[in-house]
Order: sequence, then structure tokens, then C-alpha cells
Amino acid sequence: MSLRTSFTSLLLAGLSCSAQTDPVITSWLQNTTLTGSYYMSGNPTAIPNGILVNCQQVEYSTDNVYIHTRGIPSYPTGPFLDGNPSLAEDQNAIFRFTRTPQPASGTNQVTLPGNIGVFVNGVALFDYRDGVAWNTNTNSLCGGPGNPPCPGGMGAQQAWNRDAVPAERVGFDCSKGHPAMGNYHHHQNPSAFKLDLDIVSTICNLYDAEGLYAIDSTAHSPLIGFAYDGYPIYGAYGFKNADGTGGIARIRSGYQLRNITVRTHHADGTDVDDGPPVDATYFLGYFREDYEFVDHSGQAEYLDVHNGRFCVTPEYPAGTYAYFATVDESWNSAYPYVIGPTFYGQYSNALVASITEPTTVYTGGTGIRDEALNALGIQLFPNPASDLLALQVQGLLKSTLTVEVYDVTGKRVAASSIPQGSTIWYLDTSTLHPGTYTVLLSNGSSEIRERFVKR
Repeated sequence: MSLRTSFTSLLLAGLSCSAQTDPVITSWLQNTTLTGSYYMSGNPTAIPNGILVNCQQVEYSTDNVYIHTRGIPSYPTGPFLDGNPSLAEDQNAIFRFTRTPQPASGTNQVTLPGNIGVFVNGVALFDYRDGVAWNTNTNSLCGGPGNPPCPGGMGAQQAWNRDAVPAERVGFDCSKGHPAMGNYHHHQNPSAFKLDLDIVSTICNLYDAEGLYAIDSTAHSPLIGFAYDGYPIYGAYGFKNADGTGGIARIRSGYQLRNITVRTHHADGTDVDDGPPVDATYFLGYFREDYEFVDHSGQAEYLDVHNGRFCVTPEYPAGTYAYFATVDESWNSAYPYVIGPTFYGQYSNALVASITEPTTVYTGGTGIRDEALNALGIQLFPNPASDLLALQVQGLLKSTLTVEVYDVTGKRVAASSIPQGSTIWYLDTSTLHPGTYTVLLSNGSSEIRERFVKR
């Protein structure tokens, strides 16, 4: 029996799926007490915003799951150094996801401007675009701040549409996000710039943030969100083969840059109105249409035209269709980044005004299982430390960790926490005496210890 046939059989039994084991119910990070923060340009101290982070409530019915969220992450947002006047604002949103996603029938829905998915911390996912395109009538940019409107108005598809990820890099914060009219979102893999193997933005040098998760090349990446068609989204790494074998591999986009110097045709050969020639300003990759899809049949780690595949994952041992937040060999975001340019499944606008069917509130524990806490990749650096110690968590932190530091006599010298959906913690070690210290991490049900040396 094929993986797809097996998964179809699983779907037929989906209505009996327990809330305790249905990932679209259990995967959301819930919080009703912790509020967020942000950076203002020139001030490296995070400022409280008073808005609850992550998701506040999860409800489910036989067919659907409803997520209540303010759209604010637990990691600090900002600053946005391209002149964006917005801050991350309270979205007070409800999103509805089907519990039984289905492949699209007929033409696949093109991804649209604005939300196309939601990360497990309640933050929005956008596709590649930023609303800016090339007006072939005026031979200039249109749409977006400072440009005249595009023909057809906001959201109208043009022959050459700008890719937000390279074009707006200066406006992303350390976590690779920014707001649109207050709606904070990611277009790409939500892991901090400073954790990439090749760091393409230095904003983390002053305004230190974390990101939703940290890439770990030795483990299957966590489930980090759901698309509007109901299918799960994973991080950058997964099982090489769709059946769960082959070890861990970087899951790769099937798209690549075209070999062009002029913009006269699309990748499928369609003759379109000319865009600007490829140059230093409008470099290859500046527009979405600079990419082409290449069929990598026989190479299991490559994704399909929607940036997904049918595969086994830790949360779906019988298999599911899943999208991946693709990166290149340097861990820099790789087009189409998460989803697109079309959805695989049956699309539905997940943002709803209210809930109109009977539901059950999901109150299951959000703590990490003992074995998962033990398996978290914990890195202390630099070790030995002089003035500052950083504790980096690999993967996705699903519950808040208490952090305590003890000296060799057993005296506690520091205490703090790492909130769920964050990845890093700092300790000012300049006031500590030289010697060996123990860091105790606890999630309330289990604990691990790490040691470091203060010079």
C-alpha cells in the first residue's frame, strides 16, 4: 500500500481521532499570562507591549479547530529599519482549520496577499510577496509605500511581482518578521538570522531576538504551523525518504533561479510585458518570476511545486501531506520559503469573525514530555564564559523552561525563564566569581543540568 493510499485510509477514520492525538489541536502554544515586547530603533532594551503572546485558547469540533490569538510572539519584535512605521499590534483573531484536509479538486488556489497560514505561536504566515510589482506601462515599481498603485489595485497580479524576502531584508527584525498595518508576520523560516550558517543580516548584533525555533540538522524539524488548506508546516529538516527512512536531511525546494539576463518571458515560455533587465538593482531573484520549478523525481528530499510532499513525520506516523520552511545549504531562506506559489489542498480563508458550532475547549497539557526535554539540544556558549553566557535551545520550545544557576556550594545565584516559542537566554556573568556553575532547566515535570565555567 502506498503512503498516499495509507494516508487516505487514515483520513476516512479521521472523525474518530482523539483530541489528545490530533496535531492540529495539540500543537499550538497556549498562554494566558505572558505578554510580549518590542525594540525601538537605537534602543537595545526590549520594551513591554502588554499584549498576550502565543495562542490564548484552542477549541475543536468534529470537523474544525479554532485558534484564538493576538498574533504576538514570545520573542521581541522589531525594530524595522526600512522606515516601516508599524509595530506588532493586537490582532484579536480567530482562525479555523479543518481536521481533515483534502487535496484540491481542479485548479489549485494561488496563494494570496496577507495571511496564508498560522504558526503554532499564533503569528501569521505570508507568502513571498510584499505588494510591490513592476508596472510595465511606466517601467517603474508600483504598489507598496512610496510607489503609485499597480494596475488593477492592491493584490492584482502583475507580470513581475517582487519577492519580499530579498527585497525587504533590511526591514526584517532578527526573527525574520515584520508587520503589515500592525499584523506581524513571517514570509519565511522563522529562525533568527544570527543562527544561519551564512548570516545575511546583522540586525541581531544590537537587537537580539530569538525566533520560533532553532534549526537542528541532526533531528527532524518541529511542526511549526498550519496552512490555510489545513496541512501542517514543518521546519527545514525531515526524514530524507517519504516513508521515514534514510536519516535526517535538509528538505529542499524544487525551485531554482532561471538563467536569464532580460525579463521578457515567464519560465513556462509565456511572452509577457518586459520587466527590467537583470542588474545590480533588480538582481536575479528580485521578482518571483525569476524562478523556475525543476522536477527532481528520484531525489526524495526535494519538494513538489507547492513546496510540500506526502511523508511520514513524528506527529503523523501514518503519513500526511506537509509543507516545509525551505532553506539553502547556508540555512538562508529558499524560495518559495514555506507555501506556494499555489496551495496543495482545498483552500479556505481561515480567519473567521466568530464560532458558529458547538466546540470543546482543549485543556490538554502543553508541557514537554520528559524524554523530549531530555532530547532538547541545549548549548551553553561561550564556555568558559567571561562576561556573558548564552543558553541556546535547539528545536521548538513547547513549554516555558525555568532556568536556575547554582555555584559549587549549592547556592542559587540567578533565576529566570525561557518562554515557550523562544530559543535563547542570557546571563550576565561579570559579577560571578571564577569557578564552575550548574544551570538547572525544568519544565515542572522533569529537569536537566548543564555546567559552565566562569573565568
